[in-house]
Amino acid sequence: MKRQRPRTCVGCREESPRREMVRIARKPDGDVVIDPSGRVPGRGAYVCAREECVREARKRDALSRALKVRVPSEVYDALLEMIIERSGEAEG
Repeated sequence: MKRQRPRTCVGCREESPRREMVRIARKPDGDVVIDPSGRVPGRGAYVCAREECVREARKRDALSRALKVRVPSEVYDALLEMIIERSGEAEG
């Protein structure tokens, strides 16, 4: 049986199970993408699926440090939009 290690959110710095977080990946070609499946090859960073965590990560530019490449603001925008949509679906 494979051991499940918790992941640390780059926003709030709390550990959570991987399925409760969103992975952002730096692909081998240098592109940064949101990876909801968790299977894109390359370096990954995790953020909780909460608006406040994404906003904190953006404020500190934590994804850029974790991925060791500049993360465009469009990635943060898309991440926020995805999380807001998910929370709306969960409520409705």
